[in-house]
Amino acid sequence: MRLFELLGIQHFVLYLFPAIITVVLLALALGYTHFRGEDTEERKTRVIERFPLDIEGRNAPFPLFLTLVILGTVLWALGYIVAHGIYGVRI
Repeated sequence: MRLFELLGIQHFVLYLFPAIITVVLLALALGYTHFRGEDTEERKTRVIERFPLDIEGRNAPFPLFLTLVILGTVLWALGYIVAHGIYGVRI
């Protein structure tokens, strides 16, 4: 018997939303890897640097998945700071 019936719903939501977000981000990462522009294909194939051991550097577009992960991390950190400031929680 649970003392707080709402706790089961909260746990369910806390498990469900990260799973849905992970699936959506993974689908974006696999399905649409970067923003496509006019010169995207040329940038992906043109070699601009050559390093030892046949490593080649290209000026390829930045992956969309990494952009979303970095943006989400920054937004979460700012929201965390603001929430702690509003609620007056001592860290």
